[in-house]
Amino acid sequence: MTTTADLATLTGDYTIDPAHTTIGFTARHAMVTNVKGKFLDFTGSLHLDGTDPSRSTAVLDVVMDSIDTGNADRDGHLRSADFFRTDAFPTMTFRSTGVEALGGDEYRLTGDLSLLGVTRPITIDLEFNGAAKDPFGNERVGFEGRAAILRSEWGLTWNAALETGGFLVSDKIKLNFDVSAVRNAA
Repeated sequence: MTTTADLATLTGDYTIDPAHTTIGFTARHAMVTNVKGKFLDFTGSLHLDGTDPSRSTAVLDVVMDSIDTGNADRDGHLRSADFFRTDAFPTMTFRSTGVEALGGDEYRLTGDLSLLGVTRPITIDLEFNGAAKDPFGNERVGFEGRAAILRSEWGLTWNAALETGGFLVSDKIKLNFDVSAVRNAA
């Protein structure tokens, strides 16, 4: 396990491992519960600079048709013109624009999220979970991240009013990331 003090040894390029990574979200539903989902198809890469974390970068490309909330009808609705319009906008992208070390294992990643043809900045709070060599000899790093966005800022405005007041789907969406990345061969 690598500690924060050993970050300089982690400098290099990494590929996000989709088999051990979750790109997920949570939305409030009917004002009473949370619906969670994730994307099953994505690619991404990291460049880590352990000496100067501000020079680190992250890239993520998500296939929007891969949305999975555990309910086929809901997933179909999310792919439709009411939400993601995946036929016209098949990919969501994130490109980092900055990294700030906050102390300890905490970082703040800023970047541009592009969805439905709209690009807006977001901030992701990250925790470095550590680094290790796996049983297959791969050098891995892990991060957990959290962010909150207003879906309306990307043009996701479909909703239905509830008889008791409020709306079916919250505007605020919580994003969560559990990332495992493997160092690229030299």
